[in-house]
Amino acid sequence: MTVWWLLLAVFSTSWALTSVLRRYALMKSLMDIPNDRSSHSIPTPRGGGVAIVVSFLLALPVLAGLNLISASALYGVFGSSLLVALIGFADDHGHIAARWRLLGHFIAAGWALFWLNGLPPIDFFGVILDLGLFGNILGMVYLVWMLNLYNFMDGIDGLASAEAISVCLGMGLVYWVSGSNELAWMPLILAGAVAGFLCWNFPPARIFMGDAGSGFLGMALGGLAIQAAENSPEMLWSWMIMLGIFIVDATWTLFQRLLRGDKVYEAHRSHGYQHATDRLNGHALVTLGVVIINACYLLPLALLVGNGWLNGAFGALLAYFPLMVLAWKLNAGVPAFR
Repeated sequence: MTVWWLLLAVFSTSWALTSVLRRYALMKSLMDIPNDRSSHSIPTPRGGGVAIVVSFLLALPVLAGLNLISASALYGVFGSSLLVALIGFADDHGHIAARWRLLGHFIAAGWALFWLNGLPPIDFFGVILDLGLFGNILGMVYLVWMLNLYNFMDGIDGLASAEAISVCLGMGLVYWVSGSNELAWMPLILAGAVAGFLCWNFPPARIFMGDAGSGFLGMALGGLAIQAAENSPEMLWSWMIMLGIFIVDATWTLFQRLLRGDKVYEAHRSHGYQHATDRLNGHALVTLGVVIINACYLLPLALLVGNGWLNGAFGALLAYFPLMVLAWKLNAGVPAFR
C-alpha cells in the first residue's frame, strides 16, 4: 500500500512542479520560438521535464529504503540519469558544445554500466553471447544513442511523454506476467512522474519537456533495460521491442540523412512522426497512434518474448519490420517542404 501512496505522491509532485516551472518559464521568457523546423506554431514555455526528473529521482531512495530496488540499481539509474538531466538543463539555458555534451553522455553511460554490472550476456537466436569488454562498449553506445534519439523524438506535443508512459506500463505488465514483480517498481514510478507532466504537455501543449527531460528519459529507460537484462536476457529484447517506434524512426531517419549527405548534427524536420503530423494535420492523432501501436502490437510481442514463448531476436524482427516499412512510407529522413 505504501508504494501506491508513493506513486500518487510522485504524480502530484510532477503535476504541481510542472505548473511552477511553466510560470517560471513565462516570467523568464524561456520560450521555444517556432521556426521552419518546428512542429508547433506558437511560442511555448520549455523546461518542464525538470518536474519529471525531480519527482522520479526523489522517489528512488524511498524505493531503496523499502527494499524494492537494489543499491546498485539506485546508484546506476540515479547517477547516470541525473548527470544527463544536468547537461540538458545547462544546454536548455545556454549552450554546451556538442563534443562536451557527448563526453558527458558517455560518462553517464559508463557510470550506469559500472553499477549495473555491465551489459549481460545476450540471447541471439538461441545462442548466448557474452561479449565481455566489447559488450560494455556496445552498452555505452546503446545508452548514449537512447538518450539522443529520445531527444530527437521529442518534437510534437505529448509524444515523448506518451511513449514513456506506455512503454513503462507495458513492461510492468511483462514483469508481472513473467513473475518478475520486483523489477516493476521503477518503471511504474517513472510512468507516474511522466503522467503528471503529461497533464500539461498533451496536445495542445502548455509547456515543453526540454533537453533536460528528454535526455533524462532516454537514459533512464535505457538503464532500466540494462537492469532487466541482468535478471533475464529476454527482458532486454522486450524493452527493445516496446521502444521500437522511437528506435526505428530515429535510426532510420539518421541513416537516410547520412546517405543523403546531410549534416546530421544540424536541426531538421524529417522524422517519420513529423511527416505523419503534417499528413494528419495534428499532434494528438500521431501521439495516440503511437500509444495504440505500443499497446496492440508491440506489447503482445514483448509479452511473448519476456515469458520465453518467442525468441527475443526473432520477436524484435517481427516488431521492427512493419515499423521500418512505415518509416519508409512516411519518407523518414527526407526533408519536409512546407
